[in-house]
Amino acid sequence: MNSLKSYRVQFIFIIILLCACFLINISLGSVHIPLKEVFKSLFGESTDHQSWQYIIINYRLPKAVTAILVGMSLSISGLLMQTIFRNPLAGPFVLGISSGASLGVAIFIMGSSIFTGIFASFMISSVSTAIAATLGSFIVLFSIFVVANKVRDTMALLIIGLMFGSITASIVNVLSYFTSKEKLQQYIFWSFGSLGNLSWDQVYLLICMVFIGLVLTVISIKSLNAFLLGENYARSIGVNLKKSRYLIITATSILAGSITAFAGPIAFIGLAVPHLTRQLFNTQNHHVLIPATALYGALLMLICDTVAQVPNSEFSLPINAITSIVGAPVIIWLLIRKRKMIF
Repeated sequence: MNSLKSYRVQFIFIIILLCACFLINISLGSVHIPLKEVFKSLFGESTDHQSWQYIIINYRLPKAVTAILVGMSLSISGLLMQTIFRNPLAGPFVLGISSGASLGVAIFIMGSSIFTGIFASFMISSVSTAIAATLGSFIVLFSIFVVANKVRDTMALLIIGLMFGSITASIVNVLSYFTSKEKLQQYIFWSFGSLGNLSWDQVYLLICMVFIGLVLTVISIKSLNAFLLGENYARSIGVNLKKSRYLIITATSILAGSITAFAGPIAFIGLAVPHLTRQLFNTQNHHVLIPATALYGALLMLICDTVAQVPNSEFSLPINAITSIVGAPVIIWLLIRKRKMIF
């Protein structure tokens, strides 16, 4: 096991690399802005071109902050699910939270024609898609809590979560079949994921949600370490399995659900980063894994976003496609490098 000094060196290295990627992400885009001007804008000084400062403050900075929040939240959510289910293929959306958000958005976009009057006016507001996704996630989360109260076996809960995902996906498919091509195209664009559509008010709200999820995660560290050795061991050292399970599921739901609501369903980050972090830090201690996973998730998301925006080009690729292209090879490499996962 690595020493404390080694962990400290790795954390310093990740933070420096994260800061560098953050600045590069803001600098690159359809309009290249020199790093010197980025520093001026971030520290409140006037840039050589006024338009550069406007682009940085109103577009690129909130997008970069969103990328960090998305990477942190999805990576930690994946770590929580892989630990509680002791399954290396469990991800942040294994309980059907993403499917619930997708169902909410599908009903909003493809079933909006049934709404009229004042409610329809509310539905076309700028945050309506996020509200629809949040409601969908909440309904699935409530259903999972009801089931979790009846089921004691964690693996059964995992299977039930997958079934919830299948049910919601089926309803989305039915809506897709009967909707118009314009509405279907709008829903597909949402499913690609996007980091650049948030205003500062929405970013602040997302920060609050992520903070709540992180606090619940930190509270659960002792239980997470105990779950690694099995539920019987966790029970023997005084861990309240039911309460701990609720707390971990709530933290995952807040983190993954809020990200899906504001940025859309983003794949592979939550599945790949926890494995990558375990390999690089060679530990299962969640006191180390949680901050390390958060930093690596933010770093990988910034890199993916930088690639997706195609520097010096007007085109922008779907962020979901880039995360899958990056995440899938990571999983394959880890499986080849170490056939037996750390569980």
